[in-house]
Amino acid sequence: MSKSKVVICEHPLIQHKLTFIRNQETNTKDFRELVDEVATLMAYEITRDLPLDTISVRTPVAETEAKVISGRMVGLVPILRAGLGMVEGILKLIPSAKVGHIGLARDHETLLPREYYINLPTDAHERLLIVIDPMLATGGSAIAAISSLKQRSCEQIKLMCLIAAPEGVRAVQEAHPDVDIYIAALDERLNEKGYIIPGLGDAGDRMFGTN
Repeated sequence: MSKSKVVICEHPLIQHKLTFIRNQETNTKDFRELVDEVATLMAYEITRDLPLDTISVRTPVAETEAKVISGRMVGLVPILRAGLGMVEGILKLIPSAKVGHIGLARDHETLLPREYYINLPTDAHERLLIVIDPMLATGGSAIAAISSLKQRSCEQIKLMCLIAAPEGVRAVQEAHPDVDIYIAALDERLNEKGYIIPGLGDAGDRMFGTN
């Protein structure tokens, strides 16, 4: 079975802002704003292959044919809580997108993600769903979130993360080879505690000012 594609969004503006997101000296306000801005920029890449229709419009000068998105509905599904910080940035570009939420917590006995909350648009199964999480470390949360969506008959799914470890990318590709992965950077590795190296620390803590 072929693996999904991995798209690294290497636009200079994304890479520039990502540097400041990584910097431990960046305060909570600036961190949040930078994540929001990068999410908007990444949304351009993740929506690149949306189909287009041709319609007729009249400009102030003449009648002409022009392109519009072909009715394909988009849904955003952030993984709580850190994924919330990327939603508004994408909505700036796709204001008609509906938003669902998935909450996952690590089970202390199995060490696997356990779903404690899910709320999706009623027509989620008809939409292109973008699962959002700033960090793709081991891949456990992303795999669980995507599996949960598939169990609810959602088949059009993409994954958007700021940074990823190779281990997490491989895990998602093996579990869900039909889900393309969009990231701003592919980092070196995971350390013995499962943190991405060099990474950016705990995205949720830095975004919301918690420890």
